[in-house]
Amino acid sequence: MSLSIGLRYSFLTLFLLFLIVALVWTPYDPYQIQMGDRLQTSSAIHWLGTDHLGRDLLSRIMEGARTTVGISLAILFVSLLIGVPFGLLSGYIGGWLDKAFKKIIDAFMTLPDYIFALILTGLLGPGLVNLIFAITAVKWVSYARLVRSIVLEQRQKDYVRLAEISGMKPWKLVVKHILPHTIGNLLVLATLDIGKIILMIASLSYIGLGPQPPSPEWGAMLSEGKTYFQTAPHLMIFPGLCIVITVLLTNSWGDFLRDRYDVHIQSHSAKRSMSSILFRKGV
Repeated sequence: MSLSIGLRYSFLTLFLLFLIVALVWTPYDPYQIQMGDRLQTSSAIHWLGTDHLGRDLLSRIMEGARTTVGISLAILFVSLLIGVPFGLLSGYIGGWLDKAFKKIIDAFMTLPDYIFALILTGLLGPGLVNLIFAITAVKWVSYARLVRSIVLEQRQKDYVRLAEISGMKPWKLVVKHILPHTIGNLLVLATLDIGKIILMIASLSYIGLGPQPPSPEWGAMLSEGKTYFQTAPHLMIFPGLCIVITVLLTNSWGDFLRDRYDVHIQSHSAKRSMSSILFRKGV
């Protein structure tokens, strides 16, 4: 178990260092075209080779990390910004707002997230802003749904009823007492979602609906490299590995956090049950 945790921290540290370095430095200009150096394999000058326009592949992958991971984090942030307040309001206020939210959930559950995002980007057209809008439009629902379910559960607890009877303002009750119960679940879902969002970005970019050339997004780099797969397979291998490693890393951390959070909840529930038993026995 300790080895597993150590490996997770090691890979995460290396990945974060790679992102930090990519933010401030690349070996070459990732946009500079050098037709005399096109389709070169790995060498001391170009560690991962060059693409069909002679651009350094390592530099473009590092720039692509900024693009792909940056877009996924932006989508995640906006989804949380929309979904969490909506879920809190829907679960606590109820009434027509909750009924309307149920209708939205039913509409979005008719098709998978990727299909909805594909339809939206197809209607809006290719581009970075449209991609962010399309994926956010389908991702915020899962966060609102999660928060709503937790709020509905917490509303039945005695501490909430006591707070309401004591005259505590609803917004203060929700923010101070109910919202903290959602943080653990939101953290797990967000960590697992990063990998899914990256896959959606890469797949939509692969078919030309994401950031447009010359932007070095990983999925777009896969699309550019497929023409030269027979003669220069490294154009697809290295961006593909970046996607796979990033998704596996985020999923691994999501599973780890979920297991730790479940253990914490079970431990907390056990202690609370024991306290209740001792109180009833007058201990």
